[in-house]
Amino acid sequence: MRIPYQQLKAEFKRVLISLNVKDTIAEACAAIFADNSRDGVYSHGLNRFPVFVEYIKERLINMDAVPTPVSAFGAIEQWDGNIGPGMLNARFCMGRAITLAKDNGIGCVAIKNTNHWMRGGTYGLQAAEAGYIGLCFTNTIANLPPWGGTEPRLGNNPLIIAIPQKQGHIVLDMAISQFSFGKLWQYQAQGKQLPVPGGYDSAGNLTTDTTAIMDSKRALPIGFWKGSGLSLVLDLLATVLSGGDSTAVITQSGRKETGVSQVFIAIKTDNGKNASLIEEIISYTKSNEDGNEILFPGENMLRTREQSLKEGILVDEKAWEVLKGL
Repeated sequence: MRIPYQQLKAEFKRVLISLNVKDTIAEACAAIFADNSRDGVYSHGLNRFPVFVEYIKERLINMDAVPTPVSAFGAIEQWDGNIGPGMLNARFCMGRAITLAKDNGIGCVAIKNTNHWMRGGTYGLQAAEAGYIGLCFTNTIANLPPWGGTEPRLGNNPLIIAIPQKQGHIVLDMAISQFSFGKLWQYQAQGKQLPVPGGYDSAGNLTTDTTAIMDSKRALPIGFWKGSGLSLVLDLLATVLSGGDSTAVITQSGRKETGVSQVFIAIKTDNGKNASLIEEIISYTKSNEDGNEILFPGENMLRTREQSLKEGILVDEKAWEVLKGL
């Protein structure tokens, strides 16, 4: 079924207000969840919202908290998220990175003690909309075995790189697992097999069965050993730059996925000068003699957004009923 954007956003806000969340905070959070579903990232929109509500009720998120400064060195700053709403902390940090980049050419803001940021691409888009290159990443609870291992010791640590473009921003938003866990849940809920292997079953065989992957807790890292290495260094960077908790500490604490560490980088760029260079690269990449369509990262999102605003946001009927019952 399809639901108008404003109606979906209003339902999110209604639930948050009922939990005694301040109006301005409820409005901002509701908009981010609605935007995620609008752009087709259902796993971090409507489908994720009940988990967000659960975390609020369990006091794992302090909805009144705001980031506080820890230290600064040139164009690098450290902040403490105080276990506040991850999406609002992330939006604040990318805003600070952009401000630093205005004067320094580059800005880097790292934050500790924050929460899940939902769709990381939101903050890459934030930088691109302001005319800056955006790069951000986060660590997570351990949910990915290192290459050669069988037990989860790494996070799927999403990485986002966004490049502004007049015809539509280029936004790479990827987890370090072959499929994000949101996507695995989506396939599982629909009773579908993955299009390519996404992890191992309990016997150690590559599989497209989402349930088998979830049961074994052995998701496949992108690029095999390369993805394993990338996950490790992203965790190292997030922890060192923020002075916060690592995937190991977050996992061993026994708490749910809270108190994560994140990094936000903005880079000033001459968009007028770079437009022809970007167009040249995109055009060459898209040239394909067999006629198959090739999309740049973020292009399909723009199409989904346009359709959602025109026809309504595609929602799972069961998830919609759950939301109305909250």
